[in-house]
Formats: sequence, structure tokens, C-alpha cells
Amino acid sequence: MERIADAVAGVRLGEGAVYKNMTLFPLCGEGVREAGYVTLDEALERQEAEVTEVSEGGSVPELKFVNSGKFPVFLLDGEELVGAKQNRVLNLSILVAAGRTILVPVSCVEAGRWHRRSRKFCAAPRAQYAGGRARKMAQVSLSMRRSGHRLSDQGAVWDHISEMSARFGVRSETSAMGDIFCQEAVRLEDYVESFPVLDGQRGAVFAVAGRVVGVDLFDSAETFRKLFPKLLRSYGLDALDRARSESPEGGCAKEEAGDFLRRVASAEVGEFPAVGEGTDLRLQAEGLTGAALAAAGRILHLGAFDLGADRGFC
Repeated sequence: MERIADAVAGVRLGEGAVYKNMTLFPLCGEGVREAGYVTLDEALERQEAEVTEVSEGGSVPELKFVNSGKFPVFLLDGEELVGAKQNRVLNLSILVAAGRTILVPVSCVEAGRWHRRSRKFCAAPRAQYAGGRARKMAQVSLSMRRSGHRLSDQGAVWDHISEMSARFGVRSETSAMGDIFCQEAVRLEDYVESFPVLDGQRGAVFAVAGRVVGVDLFDSAETFRKLFPKLLRSYGLDALDRARSESPEGGCAKEEAGDFLRRVASAEVGEFPAVGEGTDLRLQAEGLTGAALAAAGRILHLGAFDLGADRGFC
């Protein structure tokens, strides 16, 4: 199995590109040309997958995922699913084998609704904002180490969304995280359009207001290209939030991104059986949280966050 340190060493840290208060450092390098799996969006679009409540009554921390297609489906930590009884985000990255039905751990991001809007979930064009992902990742890792369960602190997730909504002046009838993204959609697309994907790019280190926030790295450049817009909206919402109280401009030194990657590569790693295929790796170091999904002898996805980069992270 590929180690975290090997995955980090296998990419080159590029020069930072800056848009307003966000700096993005590309991570480029050789990876698998064909991932051998499809993304959540692709599987749903092809009608080869289905996400529903676990039962008629539903269960807040779990959803049922049915993969009826011929390829495994990759689900990204933090991807949002909308519909059914309430909107949720994925608690971790998961690979669901072809023809499998599994229960996936999730967190609710719509505290004020528990009634059915649709039978099936749709995938939103975003991932949970980076500050929420970081906090949730740390909570899930702690839950796994203590009990083996993959649970977030649901109350804390709701509180964090409420605080974010208040700062943006969003009034949501159901306290939905998605309403913040909808209000800021135009400004978020400016971030998406400002950072093109480079040849061979498999990930990026993201910095906001001059400080590294986190990293997302994939085994395939094609996978990164497909999921990059969701990630930019995720980190972009944090950038807009920080711009409210700090300088709207400002880059980050490449050395800081390199230092962060070295912290990730040297973090303590715990191994757990994955929810679907492979092994779930949880990273722990002072001021850092991270997780990776390993399958087929390689790291499919690595995500890590600097817990001190935002006052709301942890």
C-alpha cells in the first residue's frame, strides 16, 4: 500500500496563483491515467447509482448508496447530497464497488427540515466549506479512534453553519448550508474561473488570507479535474468569509505550502477498515487533521487541514 509520505513525494509543488485573498499551489505529477472508477456526479448522471434514506423513517447519520453500475464509484469527503428528508454531507471519502449496496456515514447540513422533498438525493455542485470539512474531519477521526464509529459532532456542525449564516446575513427557512452557497454563487464562480487546471495536476494546496488552509490530492489528474470546481467553491466560501474581517488581497509564500506538506507527510497515521473498499487512513499531528483513502495499492484521495488556519476550525 502506498504510504502518505510516498503520495506527497510523488507530486511537485508548483508556483502559487493568486485571486484576491486565495492562493492556490498546484500539485502535479504522474498518476494513474484511468482511475478505474467514476465520480458520484457521473454515476448519478448515468443512473448507475442511487442515494436514498436508509428507510422510510430515515436516520440522520446514515444514507443508503446503491451502485448498480459496472464501475466502482468514488465519493469525496464533504460532497453535499440534497433532497430526501434533509441535506447531508459525506463524512469521509469512500469507494463503493460495482454492484454493491452500502450505508455511508453523513452529517446533516440542514437543521430545520425533516420531511421528504424527494425519494432520492441529488449531488450538489459543491463540497462542504473548508472550515466545516476540517472540523468534521477531526471529529470523525476522534470518533473512529474512540469507538470505531464514523460520526461527527452533529450539534457542532449545525452551530458552525448557524454562525457562518449569521456572518453572511443569510436567512434560511431550514438553516441550510446550501443557502449560503446560493447567496454567494456569483462571487464563488469568480474563484472557480480564476484557477485553471494544469497538465498533470492531481491536487492543490489552498491558502486563504496568506495562510495555508488545506490540501486535496488525488491519484488521477482526471479525477482532480472533475472535482476541482466543487473544491474551489468549498475553499472559496471560507475565502469570502475571511475577506469580511481581513484584507481582501494577499498571497502566501510557497515555502509555507511546502512546510505544510512536510507536516502532512510526517503525521502519525492510524489504519481502519474503509466503509467501502480499501483502507481508511487517519492523520494526526499537532495543529493538523487529515484523512486518506487507500485502495488498489495507492492513495485515491488525501485531504488534510491546518486546524489553526481559521478561528472556526476547531
